[in-house]
Order: sequence, then structure tokens, then C-alpha cells
Amino acid sequence: MSADTTVETAAGVTLTVTAADKVRQFLADQPDTDGIALRVAVQAGGCAGFRYALFFDDRDLEGDVVEAQHGVTLRIDRMSSAYLTGATIDWKESLEASGFSIDNPNSSGSCACGESATF
Repeated sequence: MSADTTVETAAGVTLTVTAADKVRQFLADQPDTDGIALRVAVQAGGCAGFRYALFFDDRDLEGDVVEAQHGVTLRIDRMSSAYLTGATIDWKESLEASGFSIDNPNSSGSCACGESATF
């Protein structure tokens, strides 16, 4: 079993150990991280119709699914959770680019930039 093997959770989203480590590195550079979570959302826009958004957020919105994985708190709004069930968030690094990647079995297509999806 690899270090990034995880089990789907109540939120329906899996955060790999590698991605969680990167989130903790980003948060370590901030002066006050009390109540800060990684918000994962699907938003209208992008060239394929929807785009993923990952950002740090201290808000607790009505209907949020909140869960801790590998020491990182995830917040997913009610609308986005339906699109993200079964998705895996990972951190990828290569010579060309570095960033979070989302492998989402609910996506029926994506665009060439890889940052937008259709459902």
C-alpha cells in the first residue's frame, strides 16, 4: 500500500498525503491559521463550463461538508459536493508545472488547459 492510498470519506473527496503535505507547507507560511480550511468548490466558468476552485477559507457556510484528512480540514459547499463525490485531490510536480490536480470520475470532459471540466 502506498503512502497516498486513501479511503473515500463522508465528504466524498479524497485528499492524498502528498496534497495534504503541500497544504500544510502553504499554511506554515501564514501568521494566523486558526479556523482556516482548504475549500474545494466547483464553480461556473472555464472553457469547458465548470472550473475547480481550491482556496483557504475561514468561513463555515450553511450546508458545508467539513472533514479533516491527514491533518488538513476540507470544506465543500453543498452544491459542489454533488459534483465532487469520488474525486481525488493530489499535488503533482514536474519540470513543466506544479500544482494541485483533481481526478474526478463525475467529469464527462475537460479542456486543453486541464483546469475546466464538464459534468
